[in-house]
Amino acid sequence: MNGLKTIVLMAILTFLFMFIGNAFGGQSGMFIALAIAGVTNFIGYFFSDKMVLKAYNAEKLPTDHRITKLVEKLAQESKLPSPKVYRINQDQPNAFATGRSPKHAAVAVTSGLENAMSDNELSGVLGHELGHIANRDILIGTISATLAGAISYLGYASRYGLNSRTNKQGGNIIFLLLALILAPIAASLIRMAISRTREYKADKFGAEVCGNPLYLSSALSRLDNWSKQIPMNGNPSMSHMFIVYPFSGKSLANLFSTHPPMHERIKRLEEMTAGR
Repeated sequence: MNGLKTIVLMAILTFLFMFIGNAFGGQSGMFIALAIAGVTNFIGYFFSDKMVLKAYNAEKLPTDHRITKLVEKLAQESKLPSPKVYRINQDQPNAFATGRSPKHAAVAVTSGLENAMSDNELSGVLGHELGHIANRDILIGTISATLAGAISYLGYASRYGLNSRTNKQGGNIIFLLLALILAPIAASLIRMAISRTREYKADKFGAEVCGNPLYLSSALSRLDNWSKQIPMNGNPSMSHMFIVYPFSGKSLANLFSTHPPMHERIKRLEEMTAGR
């Protein structure tokens, strides 16, 4: 179901891009916007692991480390290549996965997570991160970011007269103004909805691979509490990568969040347990 929802949202985002692109710049403007956004985001796609790990001064954990062994065990059970494992020096318990493919992936945990979690809870968290790798969420996120960025670029470019085709045809000014304002917002909302859907999918994967959905639900509950009490030092633009939103400032509404409501995530995991 989450996979189908992602496909539908991606289709809507693609349609929105094509519709706005033709309205503002015709085919040439549409392809220019897509090329600019594509180059920017795919550079990030191929080097995202190095960039984010460097940004947080991550250190690679040895092969005999407790967390490395857990990741290797879960990767074997998931039939995935074992990713590299890193630790970042942050007190807030949290984790993220990065890398352009299962063969070029990395999992990073904070020192706070390492010290605070039991092996069962760690298995749930690490299983969730392996879910992002298995589901190729970095690629899906990059494609959605490219389309959303192209739509935003078209809106920005139209302010400087690049919508000459529409001007020559005497387009509806009110429609153009509404599209200019609402299209980038709509694209961002769809991109965030895709991100929330992928979190649910990774939760399901993690619950299955760790052996008990309650391991992950317990971990998420504790992580949610800690994220509100212990500050995270870092770049808010990378917040979508973490298993829970790492910064104290919450979105005004769920529509503007990269993460699903925590109570809904826990509820779905508990329903998985009941289903078993």
